Amino acid sequence: METQRIYTSDMTLAEQIGQVLAIGFDGTTPTPEAIDLIQKQHIGSIILFKRNIENAEQVYTLTQTLQTLAREAGHRYPLLIMIDQENGMVRRFGESATIFPGNMAIGAIDSEQVAYDIALATGRELHALGINMNLAPDVDVNNNPANPVIGVRSFGEDPQRVARLGVAMVKGYREAGIITTLKHFPGHGDTAVDSHLVLPIVPHTMERLARLELIPFMQAIAAGADCVMIAHMYLPALMQETMVPATVSRAIVTGLLRESLGFTGVIVSDCMEMHALSDVIGTEQGTVQAIQAGIDLVLVSHTYTRQRGSIDALATDTPSKQRIREAAERVLQLKARTLAWNTLPTTQAPGMMKSKAHQQLRDATYERSTTLVKDDAGLLPLRLLPEQRLVLLFLRPTIYSGAVDTNFIGEALKEHIQQRHLQLETFTLTAHASQSEQERVIQATEKASLLLVVTANASDDSYQARLVKQLLKMGKPVIGIAAYNPYDLLAFPELGTYLVTYEYTRPAFAAVARVLFGETQALGHLPVTLARGITPHSP
Repeated sequence: METQRIYTSDMTLAEQIGQVLAIGFDGTTPTPEAIDLIQKQHIGSIILFKRNIENAEQVYTLTQTLQTLAREAGHRYPLLIMIDQENGMVRRFGESATIFPGNMAIGAIDSEQVAYDIALATGRELHALGINMNLAPDVDVNNNPANPVIGVRSFGEDPQRVARLGVAMVKGYREAGIITTLKHFPGHGDTAVDSHLVLPIVPHTMERLARLELIPFMQAIAAGADCVMIAHMYLPALMQETMVPATVSRAIVTGLLRESLGFTGVIVSDCMEMHALSDVIGTEQGTVQAIQAGIDLVLVSHTYTRQRGSIDALATDTPSKQRIREAAERVLQLKARTLAWNTLPTTQAPGMMKSKAHQQLRDATYERSTTLVKDDAGLLPLRLLPEQRLVLLFLRPTIYSGAVDTNFIGEALKEHIQQRHLQLETFTLTAHASQSEQERVIQATEKASLLLVVTANASDDSYQARLVKQLLKMGKPVIGIAAYNPYDLLAFPELGTYLVTYEYTRPAFAAVARVLFGETQALGHLPVTLARGITPHSP
């Protein structure tokens, strides 16, 4: 990545610190605290979340306001305005942008062209809103069915597939003018805990990482990825420190990523308020240690007191001053290469958000990703008589990942089925469902000709597995739909007909409804292994 070096000799320490921190705030307009951080503390990067988003027009106004604040304060370059728009289950926009499939759904298609097209379309919509950096693509190799935080955010369990699709997305985002961020280095796919909550331990050796987890990172770096995000996880075989996140380990950040892999771009931290770091080191001290380890851009995404505390901690830590200068120069080099005040969008492109072309791409890709794993009983397509009863049961997940903010939209599937079959009775249960609620489902099932059960992470949710097994014992035809991770079948392998949508978004449910009623075929192929002897149904 050849860039002209940007020097910071004419910048104060406070201005340099502002370039190495990214902050978030509450609400759909800049808070007084955010304004202070941009104008008085020289903060040069902003991260947006769902809490900041109301609709496309509001987001565009927000990004314009933020850039105006920075320009009036004398910032040399525009703000980096970043977001987690991985698509699928991790997407900060509601209905105000096109809903595209997430990584595992793309992995089920296994097309580099599709990956490129989705990144290009997503990037163009982000650019139209004034967002210039995406914390994507996720190039973790998900080879642990118990992983609660990656799962469908990964393209699958094959490192070469993950690498090919990740590289295609880097190219698509670059074509759209969006800065890319590979995550979560050196690989978060083989963990069984959520780093939003606790510190994962990954015991793998360098030899193992080199032949699996690192492959997508190396290929995407070679393809020109701008940034790499370090995961909050502990790797005892590679780190000299004891029970601390890789984010503060020089062996991982500088030794492995910078020196061994030769990455010359910007190294980004995961949010320093995640419990895997904040509970172990503390956000403010963690920020100092992350900079010392070789991080260039530290994310303090939520709390103003922690943001100010991180600024003060860096300002008073004399050993960090040279490292702050190096990090600031690298961030400024990225800005100089990708941003300029005279190239910012001056009007929102009204036709870009949810354009007809993007909607056609959405529908075509969801059509190709829906996966039929097995249909032993030959229940598909549905051949119901008008008077036959169909029961639709939604089992809501008990635990949600801290990364996911997509609401469970069961009504969408219900509406699509009702358009095709009127004799439909719908139930939604949670782990806290009363005995009487469960009995009503049993009674309705006894009178039904067919039961559709929609699960979400049932392999990690004992109540879902228990209830599905109970329903199967009734002897009624049952079709299972995994609306999140595809591993649900591991909890009830005796289920004979099983579909996977990889996410519970509206277009995913629309696509699976068309498959149920024989209007289309399920063309996707599982990008992960469920169990020995379970192979995808051939369309």
